[in-house]
Amino acid sequence: MQLNRSKGIQGKKGVLWWEIHRILLEKKQKRPHYVLLENVDRLIKSPVNQRGRDFALMLASLSDLGYIVEWRVINAADYGMPQRRRRVFIFGFHKESKLYKKYKSSKNWTETDGVLAKAFPIIKENIAQQELFKGFEIKGNLVDITRNFNKERGSAGVFENSGIIENRNVVTYKVEPRYKGKKYTLQDIVIPYKDVSHEYFLSGTDLEKWKYMKGAKKEPRTKSNGEVFYYCEGPLSFPDPLDRPARTIITSEGGITPSRFKHVIEQRGKLRRLTPIELERANMFPDDHTSLSADTKRSFFMGNALVVGIIEKIGLTLTKLIT
Repeated sequence: MQLNRSKGIQGKKGVLWWEIHRILLEKKQKRPHYVLLENVDRLIKSPVNQRGRDFALMLASLSDLGYIVEWRVINAADYGMPQRRRRVFIFGFHKESKLYKKYKSSKNWTETDGVLAKAFPIIKENIAQQELFKGFEIKGNLVDITRNFNKERGSAGVFENSGIIENRNVVTYKVEPRYKGKKYTLQDIVIPYKDVSHEYFLSGTDLEKWKYMKGAKKEPRTKSNGEVFYYCEGPLSFPDPLDRPARTIITSEGGITPSRFKHVIEQRGKLRRLTPIELERANMFPDDHTSLSADTKRSFFMGNALVVGIIEKIGLTLTKLIT
């Protein structure tokens, strides 16, 4: 499921959501008991002129199809995984599923008993300290939601980073992760120096370009109407620190061209880019999972992937709850 930055769920990339909706809608006799979706976290605040409208459309659609839906914005690194990748995970279970019975008998589903709560614990005390959970009903048909949802609040969002919806009734609140296990860093996924091809090391001729791309900037630019403005960027670590999880991998990670967002590490006093295997490890794939493709494509795949450790934990938790 993809989200178009400017047009949200109405853009070309939003078509995939409506295909998912169509498949679920047509399975009237036996809908899937469980649905798991993932997207960039800005989904819950998209689009800018109707914050949360796209997310409300999805939640209302799933609710109308008989699903109880819980969501959580999860940064993989907050739970010990080797990449700082923040995504919203949307898990729905149908009223005919085994999980529904457990949900109805639970008093603390979103805090301790639910799938996401068990897989990714939260600091429960922080919920108790919040004065009021945001609760509201998503009203109207899908056209009404598209036209009117949250129009009166302008740029203010209505969805927090966690919540649940049942029968169009939403409860949402801000949560913080609770994790005390091992925390993996970039150093943990680095391959031995002897196994790195020379093409991954930065050449002296490009080094200044790399420094420029990674550095702070405040440069005058001119609009088409002649107006001058300043383009500003803060500095990025160069090289990337090995004692922290990797930054979010993006699709342009591959290739030798100097870039602001590609990872650069120091190994034995030399600077180099990350290899495809290291990028796979950052997403917790097996080594050489993408080995049948060219290296640039392998990097692209990893920039477009997710941290599979999150999906594994959700799957294992769900299995325990329904068996």
